Amino acid sequence: MSLLKGLHHAALRCCGKEEMERVITFYCDVLGMKRLRSWGEGTSAGSMLDTGNGVIELFADAEPGRKPGQVDHIALATDKVDECMAACVKEGLQVLMAPTDIVVPSEIPYPLRIAFVKGKAGEIIEFFDEK
Repeated sequence: MSLLKGLHHAALRCCGKEEMERVITFYCDVLGMKRLRSWGEGTSAGSMLDTGNGVIELFADAEPGRKPGQVDHIALATDKVDECMAACVKEGLQVLMAPTDIVVPSEIPYPLRIAFVKGKAGEIIEFFDEK
């Protein structure tokens, strides 16, 4: 019996409220997430966004010039990798890997379509489609 229910959220620290609002605008207006709740002012601000089956939690208290943390990327499940990438390119985001079909050579081959971009706060976003 597992003690866990599943992944609840990934957290992203933004450099101030202005950067956090740009991140919220991108995830909500471009990718279609919904803001669940927000709190605080200035560097004490935070917000939670609904991904559809989990949450991205945002904080406005990162120091400028921050280094990436232990979390490598945020993987968002989608069956529209190409459309997500087109929306990101339109937003001017840096493409780190164009949409690519791969097969992970696991015990049972695991076919995927994936793509990566650099987000509004420097986060790495993966669009992930299980085939």
